[in-house]
Amino acid sequence: MRARKLATLLAGATLAATTTLVAGAAPAGAAGPCGSSYSRVGVYNIGVEKYGYRTGILEVYYSSSTGKNCALVYGDGPYANTLSWKGVVISRGDGSGKQADAKEYKYYAGPVYVSAPGQCIDVEGIVPSYTIVKLNNVHCG
Repeated sequence: MRARKLATLLAGATLAATTTLVAGAAPAGAAGPCGSSYSRVGVYNIGVEKYGYRTGILEVYYSSSTGKNCALVYGDGPYANTLSWKGVVISRGDGSGKQADAKEYKYYAGPVYVSAPGQCIDVEGIVPSYTIVKLNNVHCG
């Protein structure tokens, strides 16, 4: 009788653990912030040099199927999940195709996109205003 009870308890615990893992897993092919065909190619800190701590995060994505790059900026530290100035700018390395999104946001600015197959891009992130990370001629394809 004891062995049967123990087996029933173990089976129940295994089922509960399996259900928890499956329920918490992301579905296959889940879309990221830029879309399902985009992969993250860069993550950059904003504000560390100016304040000594990170005020934001600039993320850059690329889709080989579309030839487009995408960028977003999230607040961090005191600027995470609070209404504050957040901005993101992306363009081709020669400055053409510039797209920007900047204003007071609670969570993030963007996504912004540029088509730059076989080219480098320029990208910048701002959190809060006047605190900028700028990268020129990066993520060359």
